[in-house]
Amino acid sequence: MKKVSDILLRIFSVGVLAALMAGALSFVGFVVAFCMGGEAATSLCVWIHKTYFPWVIKFTSVFVGLGLIGMYLSKVKALTVNTKES
Repeated sequence: MKKVSDILLRIFSVGVLAALMAGALSFVGFVVAFCMGGEAATSLCVWIHKTYFPWVIKFTSVFVGLGLIGMYLSKVKALTVNTKES
């Protein structure tokens, strides 16, 4: 199980990086649309919103799921708060 969880966590980390790049690309798209102005900017923003965002959301959801499965298999408790009581 350790090997499988390591592979899933590695895929998750690559997916997180790709999701960050996808977010940066959408930001650049909106900045370019702002600079262009007019009807072309509107069509670019609509394309980003209607076509690009759904694919990015599906993509990131898959990688988050793989990361959670990898954390579960490796028994990592990343979502818990550790408090030390004296």
